[in-house]
Amino acid sequence: MTRLTRALAPFVLIAVLLAGWEIACRALSVPLYFLPPPLAIAQALAADWKPLLLSAWNTLSMALIALVVASVLAQALALAVGLSPIMERAVRPLAVVLQVTPVVAIAPLVVIWAGLDHAGRAIVALAVVVAFFPIFSGAVTGLKAADPDLELLFDLYGASRLQRLTRLRLPSAVPYLLEGHKVAAGLALIGAVVAEFVAGSGEAQGLAWRILESSHRMQTAEMFAAVLVLGAMGAALHAILEAAERAGLAWWRGR
Repeated sequence: MTRLTRALAPFVLIAVLLAGWEIACRALSVPLYFLPPPLAIAQALAADWKPLLLSAWNTLSMALIALVVASVLAQALALAVGLSPIMERAVRPLAVVLQVTPVVAIAPLVVIWAGLDHAGRAIVALAVVVAFFPIFSGAVTGLKAADPDLELLFDLYGASRLQRLTRLRLPSAVPYLLEGHKVAAGLALIGAVVAEFVAGSGEAQGLAWRILESSHRMQTAEMFAAVLVLGAMGAALHAILEAAERAGLAWWRGR
């Protein structure tokens, strides 16, 4: 299989699926409000691309802010856990409980605590909750992934906990941190969208707000257009972080 064939394969499949969708909608006379054909979605996207891009930026900016906050908190807590085994036994159960609790269940509480007039704060806070655990779990796992022979060598030289952490365990945790951030970025975006749905406020005017507005007006093509922009944004974010991960791993192996 040539490189060109591998590159074109997903685009060919997408084109075939879109063509089948368009033909089926026209042949079966499916109502536009029920399932619009791809051409109608493209027209809605072309007509509303400016507000959709603005909404996409609002959602993405809150997701990125949440990712930065979650990264700082998770790594700081992971470092504390790396220095104290007792801290790990105390923190990990709470982190797991926070992770397995559906964000939809706690979203109304966070919206109330943040204030109904400050939906953006609630959206960022909920996205932080969703993005926290992958980074924390990756950091803790990476800190424990050091070579056992090197651990014995550090014991032989009488290294302190801080020296062991900074010179051995932190370098070994780099691949796990990169993977954790890649997963957390997608989850932060999902958390921001879910929080926008729950907040139901036009203050932030993210993509979820656009979807809700179109839903209330029965504008199904506009809903699909917003979902398409959201999917493209998520795919682009994942591709950027995947490239950053490859570059980071190449630097790490070189070190």
